[in-house]
Amino acid sequence: MTPALPPGVRLHWDAVRGTHVLLAPERVLMLDAVGHAILSRVDGATAVAALVADLAAAFDAPAEEVGPDVTEFLEGLARERLVDLHA
Repeated sequence: MTPALPPGVRLHWDAVRGTHVLLAPERVLMLDAVGHAILSRVDGATAVAALVADLAAAFDAPAEEVGPDVTEFLEGLARERLVDLHA
């Protein structure tokens, strides 16, 4: 599965709040460091497995532990229509 940000949704640095946010029409989702680390790698071309491998390497963590968390995060955003997941 390959995640992508749908039209109208973008990752943004909010200087007023001092944090990264996910902007969508009439919605703002404040991100923690982990959420930003995941979404900053979402480019519409990279599969979840590759994102997990990159995150595991970047944070020196086992992919077996990172994978379920990344998948759950992206699936939750997909339910809210903030991320598209393509097969």
